Amino acid sequence: MPEQTLRVGIVAIRRPPVTKWGGGELRAARVLPQEPDAAPNSLLATENGVETWYLGGRDLVLYSGDTGHHRDNLASGRPAIWVALRGEDPARAQIVNVTADPYEGEGYAADLDLKVEAVPMPETIRETVAAFIAAHHVEMPFKKRKRLPADPNAMTPRAPRILSEQDKWVNTRGKG
Repeated sequence: MPEQTLRVGIVAIRRPPVTKWGGGELRAARVLPQEPDAAPNSLLATENGVETWYLGGRDLVLYSGDTGHHRDNLASGRPAIWVALRGEDPARAQIVNVTADPYEGEGYAADLDLKVEAVPMPETIRETVAAFIAAHHVEMPFKKRKRLPADPNAMTPRAPRILSEQDKWVNTRGKG
C-alpha cells in the first residue's frame, strides 16, 4: 500500500487558568509544514499570560487506503490537521498523533485522556495531500448487499431449544 510521510512541527498555546483553583489549558494551535530547529517542548513567546510553545515534530502519514477520507477533508471548505496531545504541562506534553484523516481525528476525540484539536492545514501540506490523492485514489463503487429471501416453510437447521435426555451431556467420570 503506497504511503507518504511528512515531518511536521506542532505549536501549542497555553492559556492561564480562569480561576485560582483551575489549571492552565494547553491546546494545539498550528501545524508547521516543516520541523524547525527549535528544541521540543520549548517556550517561544509569552504575551499577557498566554504562552506559545513548540511541542516538537511528528510524522504525518498519508495512506493510499485513506484517500477518500483525505478528499472529504479537502472538500470540507476548512481543511484541517487533527493533533492529539496528552498532558497539560507544556514542558512534558506528548504529541500522540497527527493526522489529515477526519475520521481518525474523530476517533481520537473519544479518548478522554487526550486533547484533540483540528487546526488549519497549511497550504503546502494541502497541495501535498491533493497530489497524493490524485496519484493514489481509486474510486470504490458502492455495492449494496442483498439479503437472501427467507423461506418461512423451510426447516431451520438449528438446535432445539430443549434437549431430549439422550442428547444431554452425561458426566461419565466418577462423582468426586
